[in-house]
Amino acid sequence: MSVVLELADVSRIHGQGPTQVRALDCVDLTVREGELVAVMGPSGSGKSTLLNVAGGLDSVTSGTVLVGGRDVTAMDARRRAEVRRRDVGYVFQDLNLIPALTALENVALPLELDGMGVSAAREQAADALDAVGLASAHRRFPEDLSGGQQQRVAIARALVGPRRLVLADEPTGALDSVTGEAVMRLLRDRVDAGAAGLLVTHDARYAAWADRTIHLRDGEIVGTDAGGYPVGPMGEPADLMEADT
Repeated sequence: MSVVLELADVSRIHGQGPTQVRALDCVDLTVREGELVAVMGPSGSGKSTLLNVAGGLDSVTSGTVLVGGRDVTAMDARRRAEVRRRDVGYVFQDLNLIPALTALENVALPLELDGMGVSAAREQAADALDAVGLASAHRRFPEDLSGGQQQRVAIARALVGPRRLVLADEPTGALDSVTGEAVMRLLRDRVDAGAAGLLVTHDARYAAWADRTIHLRDGEIVGTDAGGYPVGPMGEPADLMEADT
């Protein structure tokens, strides 16, 4: 299977001198089509920074990021925006829905910006909203939706269209367990259909949907588990230090 995302010796450093923070420290990561990789680690370990540099939202201090074989780190802002719009679906932690647009319009917007006709874009957007259980919310604005419903709109927007790479930052954070499992099934199905997925989560139940789990600490990958994060008999996470050894 072809490589969709490759990070080679990537570092992201904030500040200088004694206040310098290494958000990412010489990270190497490859994600192939049909593969879902979960990212776990304590707060401040670099998980969100990893997603941001993978999707071209943040620049790197050193190293190279390739999306579909294209060097994102060598692109100007316009070309990076094109890659994000066409190839990357992103579920942000703060959702980033546009308040003045309906749920349907929010989901259809990336397709329309990429040149798809309004009718076709909104038809695909409607299917994506239906798939996350929001068939009755097409014409509702974000302020009229619950937090969980807004989260599902953001997920539908990330999955609509032919995205090769899906980046999800705690996509189940505002959802109940039943809806969370349904969302993970949608993400898993998209990856099984050929996309590559990178999922940040604190919940071992959702990491278990991944093909492998990487553990970040202080900006470094300190361990990898094949076949998902190990869990106990009641679904509780195993000890991180044991998982990393």
